[in-house]
Amino acid sequence: MNKAILDVQNIATFGLGSMGYGIATSAVRGGHKVWGVDVNPDHMTQFLSEGGQSSPLAEVTDALDVVIIAVLNAAQTEMVLFGDHGIAAKLPKGAAVLACATVPPLFAKEMAARCEAVGVLYLDAPISGGSVKAALGNLSIMASGTPEAFAAMQPVLDCIAETVFSLGHDVGAGSAMKAVNQLLAGVHIAAMAEALTFGMTQGVTPEKFVEVISKCAGTSWMLENRAPHIIAGDYTPQSSVNIWPKDLGIVLEIAKDARFTAPIATAALQQFTAAAAMGLGGEDDAAVAKVYARNVGLTLPGEA
Repeated sequence: MNKAILDVQNIATFGLGSMGYGIATSAVRGGHKVWGVDVNPDHMTQFLSEGGQSSPLAEVTDALDVVIIAVLNAAQTEMVLFGDHGIAAKLPKGAAVLACATVPPLFAKEMAARCEAVGVLYLDAPISGGSVKAALGNLSIMASGTPEAFAAMQPVLDCIAETVFSLGHDVGAGSAMKAVNQLLAGVHIAAMAEALTFGMTQGVTPEKFVEVISKCAGTSWMLENRAPHIIAGDYTPQSSVNIWPKDLGIVLEIAKDARFTAPIATAALQQFTAAAAMGLGGEDDAAVAKVYARNVGLTLPGEA
């Protein structure tokens, strides 16, 4: 989706994976100048072919308006900002950081404080919608930060998001809401896999499962999105199994601090952990169905 903008911004996007790549290309389509950074040089080369800036990022760091961090976790976020080659101290005063990774709220608060110390704005802005919506510029963003941070980000937010939920001025509120979302999303994927394979034990094919349940009260967005991957036998990762031990681990870490028990999230985490232990960590998260299938001796579509 092309979205008109009023202000062209200089943007650096760190992380050109399934979500970050879509964010970066959406910003390019919006007319911004975008530099892409990724540990995989093939991703950077592909991004250049789609309009990414070819000049070295080091030459323009002091002219950047926005840094988008779409990496895997808190450790990588901190490395981008404050590691040995961290960018935060090199940015001009008033530049803004859009931090998209799923992280604990306390970590987001720490990063915001450290950015503020060097004159950089910080928006706690976890994302949802998957790689398809990222590529279309239609993400949902759960954001918290100062009014100044929101204002600095507005031109790029207009290009990459369909909905921006403003969750207040206190950094960490966005990450808290993302944890709530990830609890549900992880549970829904595991529940879909459990229900689909349970149906198979009763003679319900995966195809019939989706046909019927997607029109019934038991459906969910995750069921409708992920079950077709199982039917196709295609586990090319849109969101990998390895995401969930991290994200559900964050959920349970927050829950522990709040003295809150989350037994359903704990059960879902166990299934994703089992999938990773089976060597499925790099596969699409629908591959958690293979844990259930193995335990009862089922053969899923596409398997010999």
